[in-house]
Amino acid sequence: MEQMSAEKYDKLINKVLPRVAFSKTGTWAFLIGGTICAIGELFRLLFFNVLKFDEVVAGTCVCCVLIFFTAVLTGFGLFHKIAQFGGAGTFVPITGFANSVVSPALEFKTEGLVLGACSKMFVIAGPVIVYGIVSAMVAGLIFQICLLFGVVF
Repeated sequence: MEQMSAEKYDKLINKVLPRVAFSKTGTWAFLIGGTICAIGELFRLLFFNVLKFDEVVAGTCVCCVLIFFTAVLTGFGLFHKIAQFGGAGTFVPITGFANSVVSPALEFKTEGLVLGACSKMFVIAGPVIVYGIVSAMVAGLIFQICLLFGVVF
């Protein structure tokens, strides 16, 4: 069989790949992501102004609400439909993280609770957690070394 050159391969791929209207998908991503953030802000205002929580507690409650609703929407298969429509806009960090935890758990639930849902739950989100913890430790170590030498930020 003859080797295909990179140029021929690129031409072949460009014929097959669907054309993406970046302005349309970017606009929808912006609108869906902005809507998610606006909903989060409305909940923050509710917790802060109406329920009189302090800012830290209100922010924590907003995170919990967004995670809960994302998990429920993922469970019913609706978040995937929203993500197909809204693209990257649906993966505002907390909703994307919640979806990446719930999706594998649902996918592998037939394999049982321990070997299925629980063990596969962090397949995607696990590396994010690990790198987040490691980078926080490195940043804390650098901060402590700077304090040791009298450098204050």
